Amino acid sequence: MDENFIRDRITQLRLRKGVSEYQMSYDLGHSRGYVYNISSGKALPPMKEFLAICDYFDLTPAQFFDESTQNPELIQKAISGMKELNEDDLLMLLGLINRLRKE
Repeated sequence: MDENFIRDRITQLRLRKGVSEYQMSYDLGHSRGYVYNISSGKALPPMKEFLAICDYFDLTPAQFFDESTQNPELIQKAISGMKELNEDDLLMLLGLINRLRKE
Protein backbone atom coordinates (compact mmCIF):
# COMPACT_ATOMS: atom_id res chain seq x y z
CA MET A 1 0.00 0.00 0.00
CA ASP A 2 1.35 3.42 -0.90
CA GLU A 3 0.35 7.03 -1.54
CA ASN A 4 -1.35 6.01 -4.78
CA PHE A 5 -3.70 3.75 -2.85
CA ILE A 6 -4.93 6.70 -0.76
CA ARG A 7 -5.47 8.86 -3.85
CA ASP A 8 -7.14 6.09 -5.81
CA ARG A 9 -9.36 5.10 -2.89
CA ILE A 10 -10.55 8.67 -2.36
CA THR A 11 -11.34 8.94 -6.07
CA GLN A 12 -13.15 5.58 -6.06
CA LEU A 13 -15.25 6.50 -3.04
CA ARG A 14 -15.97 9.98 -4.39
CA LEU A 15 -17.17 8.65 -7.73
CA ARG A 16 -19.30 6.01 -6.03
CA LYS A 17 -20.87 8.77 -3.93
CA GLY A 18 -21.51 10.75 -7.10
CA VAL A 19 -19.83 14.00 -6.14
CA SER A 20 -17.32 16.09 -8.05
CA GLU A 21 -13.89 17.03 -6.75
CA TYR A 22 -15.14 20.58 -6.38
CA GLN A 23 -18.24 19.53 -4.40
CA MET A 24 -16.23 17.30 -2.09
CA SER A 25 -13.70 20.08 -1.50
CA TYR A 26 -16.54 22.47 -0.69
CA ASP A 27 -18.26 19.92 1.58
CA LEU A 28 -15.00 19.46 3.50
CA GLY A 29 -14.61 23.24 3.89
CA HIS A 30 -11.66 23.71 1.53
CA SER A 31 -10.90 25.60 -1.65
CA ARG A 32 -12.20 24.17 -4.90
CA GLY A 33 -8.87 22.54 -5.82
CA TYR A 34 -8.30 20.68 -2.56
CA VAL A 35 -9.49 17.24 -3.66
CA TYR A 36 -8.01 17.74 -7.14
CA ASN A 37 -4.59 18.28 -5.56
CA ILE A 38 -4.95 15.02 -3.65
CA SER A 39 -6.23 13.07 -6.65
CA SER A 40 -3.54 14.40 -8.97
CA GLY A 41 -0.69 13.56 -6.60
CA LYS A 42 0.23 17.11 -5.68
CA ALA A 43 -0.65 16.62 -2.02
CA LEU A 44 -1.80 14.13 0.57
CA PRO A 45 -4.25 15.01 3.33
CA PRO A 46 -2.82 15.45 6.83
CA MET A 47 -4.16 13.07 9.47
CA LYS A 48 -6.89 15.44 10.68
CA GLU A 49 -8.16 15.88 7.12
CA PHE A 50 -7.87 12.15 6.39
CA LEU A 51 -10.16 11.47 9.34
CA ALA A 52 -12.58 14.12 8.02
CA ILE A 53 -12.52 12.36 4.62
CA CYS A 54 -13.32 9.04 6.31
CA ASP A 55 -16.24 10.73 8.10
CA TYR A 56 -17.37 12.22 4.78
CA PHE A 57 -17.69 8.70 3.38
CA ASP A 58 -19.10 7.30 6.65
CA LEU A 59 -16.13 4.96 7.01
CA THR A 60 -13.68 4.10 9.72
CA PRO A 61 -10.00 4.40 8.78
CA ALA A 62 -9.78 0.58 8.91
CA GLN A 63 -12.60 0.32 6.36
CA PHE A 64 -10.89 2.90 4.16
CA PHE A 65 -7.74 0.77 4.01
CA ASP A 66 -9.50 -2.58 3.66
CA GLU A 67 -8.70 -3.49 0.05
CA SER A 68 -10.76 -6.67 0.23
CA THR A 69 -14.03 -4.77 0.59
CA GLN A 70 -15.56 -3.59 -2.68
CA ASN A 71 -18.23 -1.31 -1.18
CA PRO A 72 -17.11 -0.29 2.31
CA GLU A 73 -19.63 2.53 2.56
CA LEU A 74 -22.52 0.15 1.89
CA ILE A 75 -21.22 -2.33 4.44
CA GLN A 76 -20.94 0.45 7.02
CA LYS A 77 -24.54 1.48 6.36
CA ALA A 78 -25.66 -2.15 6.72
CA ILE A 79 -23.79 -2.49 10.01
CA SER A 80 -25.34 0.74 11.30
CA GLY A 81 -28.79 -0.54 10.41
CA MET A 82 -28.18 -3.95 11.96
CA LYS A 83 -27.27 -2.35 15.27
CA GLU A 84 -30.88 -1.21 15.54
CA LEU A 85 -32.40 -4.66 14.98
CA ASN A 86 -33.60 -7.02 17.68
CA GLU A 87 -32.17 -10.51 18.09
CA ASP A 88 -34.89 -12.25 16.07
CA ASP A 89 -34.41 -9.91 13.12
CA LEU A 90 -30.63 -10.31 13.29
CA LEU A 91 -30.99 -14.10 13.19
CA MET A 92 -33.34 -13.85 10.21
CA LEU A 93 -30.89 -11.54 8.43
CA LEU A 94 -28.01 -13.88 9.17
CA GLY A 95 -30.00 -16.75 7.68
CA LEU A 96 -30.60 -14.71 4.53
CA ILE A 97 -26.91 -13.81 4.27
CA ASN A 98 -25.93 -17.47 4.61
CA ARG A 99 -28.48 -18.46 1.94
CA LEU A 100 -27.21 -15.81 -0.50
CA ARG A 101 -23.58 -16.80 0.03
CA LYS A 102 -24.34 -20.42 -0.95
CA GLU A 103 -25.80 -19.43 -4.33
